[in-house]
Amino acid sequence: MSQQFIEELGLPKPNHNYKVKACSQGKQTARIMAHMEHLLKRVRPTLVLVEGDTNGVLATALTSVKLGVPVGHVEAGLRSFDLRMPEEHNRRLTDHVSTYLFTPTKTAENNLRRESVWGKIHTIGNTVIDSVMQHAPVAEKKSKIMEEIRFEKFALATAHRAENVDNPTVLRNLVEAFMEAPIPVVYPVHPRTQKRLRQNRIYAKVKRSKNLQILPPLGYLDFLVLMKKCEIILTDSGGIQEEATAPQIRKPVLVLRKSTERPEAVEAGFAKVVGTEKQSILKAVEESLENRKELPADSPFGKGDAAEQIVKVIEEEIF
Repeated sequence: MSQQFIEELGLPKPNHNYKVKACSQGKQTARIMAHMEHLLKRVRPTLVLVEGDTNGVLATALTSVKLGVPVGHVEAGLRSFDLRMPEEHNRRLTDHVSTYLFTPTKTAENNLRRESVWGKIHTIGNTVIDSVMQHAPVAEKKSKIMEEIRFEKFALATAHRAENVDNPTVLRNLVEAFMEAPIPVVYPVHPRTQKRLRQNRIYAKVKRSKNLQILPPLGYLDFLVLMKKCEIILTDSGGIQEEATAPQIRKPVLVLRKSTERPEAVEAGFAKVVGTEKQSILKAVEESLENRKELPADSPFGKGDAAEQIVKVIEEEIF
């Protein structure tokens, strides 16, 4: 999936690429650290930038610090305050070992100040908005995904987080809500989710649903178009909560979780946390479709110049 994104966005081929097989959280983090230690000793960088809250981000940040290399954390300061999420552990630990903390919002900045982090904080918006603003026009021209969609009006759904799809009860609640929703649902299925659907013997039922269109994992451009064309988004993704606020998208989002590390989207009126119970999701979809609200013209996550500000900080602080 990562290679597809690299190609679609016209990014240069990575100079280094390591594959780490699916395994436990601890083993995966340790294996990435071993790979990164070997690489960093060879490359000897002046600064290491990490973005997000994955195991790879934490592993790279820890390895860098142990080798005396300063770390810049892009997307710093996000907090769900939900310790069931592996991502919450990763972002907290990464923030506390980083020299430079690039936060998307004032809320994220305040989180870091309350925790008394040692690094320098720079509130610059999120590069997610940069990317949407840059690539939405390209997606409109290149994507053919709408030719595959069999509904005129639809909701767009995603669900992939471990605390959701690894729990059979929660997973069943989600897909049954999609199948019974008052609007047809288009659902690109993450490989992890498809595996769990098959293991729990509900994939065949999902595939047969007339209200639900299953798609394979999509590229970035296709997904941007679906976000733009849909009526509403149902997701447990963090990034999508931000992308939906971009001026080119501006869609309401129902967050299929008990908490969110993007409260700014909720406060701005873009998102609503609805949990994972089927009836709660169905009620929220119905209410959202019946009571449409004018969404803000601007994103709470920046103006699309986050990357430029990061480069400026690095040039001033290091080079």
